[in-house]
Amino acid sequence: MPADFLPPDLPPGSVSAEAGSNAPPFLSITELSQLLKRTVESNFDFVRVRAEISRPTRAASGHLYFTLKDEKNTLDAVCWKTVAGSLGVQPEEGLEVVVTGKLTIYGGRSKYQIVVQTMEMAGEGAMLRQLEERRRRLAAEGLFDAGRKQPLPVMPAVIGVVTSPTGAVIRDILHRLSDRFGVRVLLWGTLVQGQEAAGQVARAIRGFDAMPEDGPLPRPDLLIVARGGGSLEDLWAFNEEEVVRAVAGCSLPVISAIGHETDTTLIDFAADMRAPTPTAAAEMAVPVRAELVARLGETETRLYRGVSRRIEMAGQSVRLAERGLLDPAQMVERRAQAVDLAAAAIDSGINRRLSNAALRLANSAGRLRPPERRLAEVGAALADIGGRMGQIIDHKISLRAAALEQAGRLPDATSFERVLDRGFALVAGVDGKPLKRSAEAATGADVSIRFADATRAARLDPDGPAPAPPPKPKRAARAKPSADGQDSLF
Repeated sequence: MPADFLPPDLPPGSVSAEAGSNAPPFLSITELSQLLKRTVESNFDFVRVRAEISRPTRAASGHLYFTLKDEKNTLDAVCWKTVAGSLGVQPEEGLEVVVTGKLTIYGGRSKYQIVVQTMEMAGEGAMLRQLEERRRRLAAEGLFDAGRKQPLPVMPAVIGVVTSPTGAVIRDILHRLSDRFGVRVLLWGTLVQGQEAAGQVARAIRGFDAMPEDGPLPRPDLLIVARGGGSLEDLWAFNEEEVVRAVAGCSLPVISAIGHETDTTLIDFAADMRAPTPTAAAEMAVPVRAELVARLGETETRLYRGVSRRIEMAGQSVRLAERGLLDPAQMVERRAQAVDLAAAAIDSGINRRLSNAALRLANSAGRLRPPERRLAEVGAALADIGGRMGQIIDHKISLRAAALEQAGRLPDATSFERVLDRGFALVAGVDGKPLKRSAEAATGADVSIRFADATRAARLDPDGPAPAPPPKPKRAARAKPSADGQDSLF
């Protein structure tokens, strides 16, 4: 083959032939690879291809290696470390992307490949498929479980906000917080869109979470991650796995407020509370001061009314208890009248017995001879009878006096407090009314028991009332006194 027919890019000395030989010239493998490399790179400087990512791998050096494929063919791709960090989309298995890069040949393996410069999603449908696949994967790890959610503090003193420092979002949040309840706000300014937004947002969340309690700045009680509305591509930073894991791993309660009410990002599932808008996030974070003041006033009024009602009910219970007791003066008067009647009966009985005795004595005197002796005997009998009658009268008077004294002590002994001192107790329901029967209180009901020294709360036995104690043995009946209430004189 004549030398002037060789490819113009063939390096000098690439054609070899023995002197005087008619054998055709030849190339080494390295020479052929270099020739092909220059040819491909010169004719395919930059290309833009649409394909599906397969077998993505990140080397220890930071370079990315993966395969681009369609229905019939594949193309090896490499993305150097200096470019990999700024890609708008990180390569994932099965992700459909549009790649821009330079076509070249890797001589060591005699394969052509594309050196990736940019990468983007191949349409919104592909982004949604990637979003759904990532959501299922993170949900399977438990990052969205309801058991991980933390309750929001009722009265946060410090609120941390992660958003752009120059947008309208931070102004809306500050305005709404100042209208509802004045709190301290710490702003961690970040990008909320673009390739670097996800990393900045994740670092801000972890930075707030790592703040010490006694640091120069107070540690927030609550975080708000906010951004205004936008397209799916604009909000994509809040779908990145790095941001989702930062929100799920944060020990502080987090409110996500990304986009409008219809926008949904993955951090909405990982956050402790989702707000439809940044303004709504501020409303969720703090209460309204005027409503709190009104609620406190209402609570104070209800408490005062409740205490007054309890005092009134207690007074009513005391008055009802007093009605069951007789007036002490009336009880003494009744006992005194009984004593007077008993004394009159004693006097009448004595006189009647004396009259009977005198009559029998007179009848006997006529039959006695001599009268002096009989009189002496009768006189002795009368003296004996008089002594015994005096003893009986003294005894009866002592008994009536003791009864009268006991009657005088009865009002005090039968008072409400004395009943409690003897070991009894007053059981009342939650309304303060005394319970007379076990059927008046439900099983397991809360009651109050008043003892002599204090009142205790109790709960009735849920198994029902205890069995009644066995009956006490009956005492032998006492002998009834005589009809006139007097002991026999003879």
